[in-house]
Amino acid sequence: MNFKKMILSSLLLGASLCVAAQEQKTETVDAFNPHWYLQAQVGGQYTLGELSFGDLISPNAQLSAGYNFTPVLGVRLGVNAWQSKAGWDGATEYDWKWNYVAPNADLTVNLSNLLCGYKAGRKFNVSWFAGVGANIAFGNDEAQDVNAAIGGTTENLQNLSGLWDGTAVRLQGRTGLMADYNINDRWSLGLELQANVLNDNYNSKTAGNSDWFFNGLVGVKYNLGKPSVKKEVVVPAAPERIIERVIERVVEKPAPVQAVQQAVEPLRRDVFFTISSTKITSAEMQKVKEIADYLNKYPNATVSITGYADKGTGNAKINMNLSQKRAQAVVDALVKNYGVAESRIKSDAKGDTEQPFEEEILNRVSICIAK
Repeated sequence: MNFKKMILSSLLLGASLCVAAQEQKTETVDAFNPHWYLQAQVGGQYTLGELSFGDLISPNAQLSAGYNFTPVLGVRLGVNAWQSKAGWDGATEYDWKWNYVAPNADLTVNLSNLLCGYKAGRKFNVSWFAGVGANIAFGNDEAQDVNAAIGGTTENLQNLSGLWDGTAVRLQGRTGLMADYNINDRWSLGLELQANVLNDNYNSKTAGNSDWFFNGLVGVKYNLGKPSVKKEVVVPAAPERIIERVIERVVEKPAPVQAVQQAVEPLRRDVFFTISSTKITSAEMQKVKEIADYLNKYPNATVSITGYADKGTGNAKINMNLSQKRAQAVVDALVKNYGVAESRIKSDAKGDTEQPFEEEILNRVSICIAK
């Protein structure tokens, strides 16, 4: 049967553009909370000198208040005080002591969080600090008596040529380490070791170099605010787009109905990790399975996996290593758990050089794109 003209319009089987609404998943995490703290410490001091170690030990105490801005950086204001000691090692040994008060300001760096990443509830933390302050020394009467006993200040070369009287104020620098054991969110026990440096004559002797004393302190710390708080973050899942189009044709003669063409869109899944972790949780493993299902459905498809780490914790070297392991964890899961050929997988790692999400916690991720 002949027809002069026929317009064959394909039935609209799926002429629609469907953009799946982006799924949202809420996750509760322990986030760092900036906070003040108070600290009280007591211990001993060794003032560098010529006598035996035990002869130059004196008592020491310190009161401080500090503020932690981030998991790594903080400041501390405090007063270190009590007593210093020195000695004379001539034919007859002498020792003398005096008192001081030293207000200081320190910069503190939490090495545990810097090197290992922030972890809420970590029991043991090690920190480094460095600071400056003023040393206000007084009560040097014993040095005056020793100076008189060893020959005064004129002819005897073995005298206390740096002798001072009254009150002496000197610039003081210091650095050291702190180790804290956290009992709970509020209280911790600590050990602190300090090295303090001042100009010559602090011990009433002239030696042509700086004078040093070293403090060992133990004490307690009380946090005025909780160091971590529960925070809910929204973890977005990548949108899926399915596009179906039907093509119309005008023909002179009857022709076979054309098959509906389907444009296959890439599949993206973001596999999230907890802080400092490279282990895929059971919830995130479901995303890995969806990637494997996609690759099984489309035999010519491949997947690109890129690992990341959040810039707020660790350092560049640690974060690069962490991101590599996160990408490899997804690769291993696809190969070992779902039998995907390694030739169909490409992996990369960005460390913290790129941050795909504004929320820091979301950058602990491996982004997987299959197409």
